[in-house]
Amino acid sequence: MDGAAAPSELNWKKNVALLLYLARAPRRRCTREQLIGLLWPDKADEAARQSVREAIRTLRQYVGEGLTATGDVIELADDAVELDTDQLERLVKQRDWAHTTLLINGDFLDGFKITGASGFEDWLTVERSHWHGVSMDALLRHTEERLDAGDELGAADPLVKARKIDPFSQRALRLQMRRLAATGDRSGAVQLVEKFLKDARRDGEVTVEPETQAVAERLRSGRAWHLPKEAHSPEQSVSWRRAPLLGRDRELATALAQWRHARGGRWTLLVIEAESGGGKTRFAEELTTRAAAEGGVVIGMRAVQADLDHPASAILSLARGGLVHAPGVAGANPGALAALAAQASEWAEQFPQKHTAASTGTLDAAIAEVLRVTTAEQPHLLVFDDAQWIDPTSYQMIEQLARDLARAPVLIVLATTPEPAPPKLAELRARIGRDVPGAAISLGKLAHEAILQLIAWALPAYKGAAADRLARRIASDSGGLPLLAVEICHAIAQGGLDLETTNGAWPHPLRTLDSTFPGDLPDTIVASIRVGFRCLTKPAQQVLIAAAILGERVAAKRMACATNLEGEALHAALDELEWRRWLVAEARGYVFVARIVRDVVARDMVTEGERQRILAKKC
Repeated sequence: MDGAAAPSELNWKKNVALLLYLARAPRRRCTREQLIGLLWPDKADEAARQSVREAIRTLRQYVGEGLTATGDVIELADDAVELDTDQLERLVKQRDWAHTTLLINGDFLDGFKITGASGFEDWLTVERSHWHGVSMDALLRHTEERLDAGDELGAADPLVKARKIDPFSQRALRLQMRRLAATGDRSGAVQLVEKFLKDARRDGEVTVEPETQAVAERLRSGRAWHLPKEAHSPEQSVSWRRAPLLGRDRELATALAQWRHARGGRWTLLVIEAESGGGKTRFAEELTTRAAAEGGVVIGMRAVQADLDHPASAILSLARGGLVHAPGVAGANPGALAALAAQASEWAEQFPQKHTAASTGTLDAAIAEVLRVTTAEQPHLLVFDDAQWIDPTSYQMIEQLARDLARAPVLIVLATTPEPAPPKLAELRARIGRDVPGAAISLGKLAHEAILQLIAWALPAYKGAAADRLARRIASDSGGLPLLAVEICHAIAQGGLDLETTNGAWPHPLRTLDSTFPGDLPDTIVASIRVGFRCLTKPAQQVLIAAAILGERVAAKRMACATNLEGEALHAALDELEWRRWLVAEARGYVFVARIVRDVVARDMVTEGERQRILAKKC
C-alpha cells in the first residue's frame, strides 16, 4: 500500500485471492458467478453473493475507483494493482535476464492455500505451473548468458535459485556440471550427476535425458588430475581455485560464435592476440573447456622460439599431442597412417607396421586425411599457443588444410603476441573475413571493474573503498596484465604479501613482459612469485626448479632424472604445477606459462650448487 504495510482486513486470504485472480484474469475482469465458484463453492447462493459483496466493499476501501462492479461483471483497472509477475513478463520480453533473476525467489504464491476452495486451488496449480516454467527458463537463460561470457561467479546466483526451485531439472544439472567443469572441477561435476541419479532413484523412477548422459560421459572420459583432495575444496586456499575469466565477455562471445560456426560444418580460423601475460593462454583454455563440454575434440600444442628452426614441428606436435587418439582415427586410409608413423613414434606404436605397409603420401596430405575422418565423428578445435614461434612450414600446411577441409567442422585457434609477427601469420590474419572465415580477437589490459571482480573472488574481505584502493594498486603494479594481477591476489590471499612494504609500478615505458628482466620487475611482482613458490609442495618446487634450469621446453623424463622423482610422485608434482598455472603441457614437454616467471625462479629460487648438480646430470 504505497510502501506501507497492508491492513489486516485487506490481508484476509480470500480478499488477496480475489484481487490476485482479477489482476491475472483476461482483461482483468470476471463475473460474480466465477468468484463464487472459485472462493465460496460450499455456501448457499445468497450467502455466497453476500460474501462477494463484502469482499468487494473491503477492497474498494483501498483500491478505490480502480475496482468497479457493473451488474454481474467485476473489473480491475490496469493501474490499480502492480504485480511482480507483470514486471517479470516485461523483463523476459526484453531478455533482461539479470534483472529477471532478482525478481525470482520461489514458486508463485509459494505456501498460499485456501481450505475448501478447490476451484481456486485448481487455478493456482495452473498459474504455478506457468510461472514455474517462466522462472526456470529465465534463470537458466541467465546462467547460460553468464557462462557464455566466462562469468562463473555471475552464473552462481541464478543457478542456485533454479536448482532450489526444481532440484530435478536436468537442464539446471547440466549447467551446474558445465560451470564446475569450466572452473576445472571435473571430478566435482561427475560427483554431482552421480548424486543426482542416486537421489532421483530413491525418490522415484527417473529417465536420464540423452543430453545429461552425454555430458556425464564426456566428463568421465576427461583428464584425471593427480591433485590432493583440498584442491577442490572451497574452504581451502584460493591458490587451488582457478581464477575466473574476467573482463572478456564480448571477446568470449565472439570466440564461441566462431566455434559454433565451425561446429556447423565450416573450417574456421580464430586469432587471439595479447601481449605476454595478457591472458591469451587462459582465454584459449576457457574456449577449449567449453568446446569439450559441447562434444568437441580438443587438441593443442605450444610453440617455443627454437621451433622456428624445425620444419613442420608445430603440425607434428599437434599430431603427437592428441590427434593420434582422436575418435575414428583408425578409419583413415593406411597410407596416411603410415606417413604419420614414419614421422612420429606415437603413431608407429598405435598403428604397427602390419597395418601401414602401404606407406605413401606427404605429411600435410596425411594430416588432412586423418582430420577428414575424425571430424566426421566429432567437431575439432585445434589450438596453437604462442603461434608467433610456429615454423613457416607448419603455416604453409595450415593454409593447405584450410583449402582441403573447407567443409569440415574444424576451428583453428592461433594464440599469439603482437610481436614478433611472422609474415605467414600476418597474411592469414589479413585474409579473415575475405576468403578465410573466422575472427581476430585482441585482448587488452584488465579494466578497473575486472580487477574489482578479481578481488571479490580472491579477497572477499575487501569491500567498498578498501577494494577500490587495492584495485588501483594492483592495476599499477601489474600493468593491467591478468597473469600478474592474479599472482598478486593469490599472494595476498595466502598471507605472504604485504603491499604496504613493497613498491614499484610496472611496466617501464615501451617495455613488454617478454623484454623485461627479473631485476626490472616491481617488488610486488617478485614477492608474489616467491610467495606462490613457497606454497607449492616440496616435489613441485623441485620439478619447477628443474624446468627453469633445463630449457625452454622440458620433457617429463628429463625432470624425473633431474629430481629423482618418478611415477605417481612426478605426475602429482607436474599436475600441481599445471593446475596452479606455473607450467603448460604439450606433447613434447612442459613450458613455463610466462618466460619472466621462469627467469625469476631460475634467479631467486635456485642455489648455484643446485644449478650445477641439475646441469651435471646426464639425462
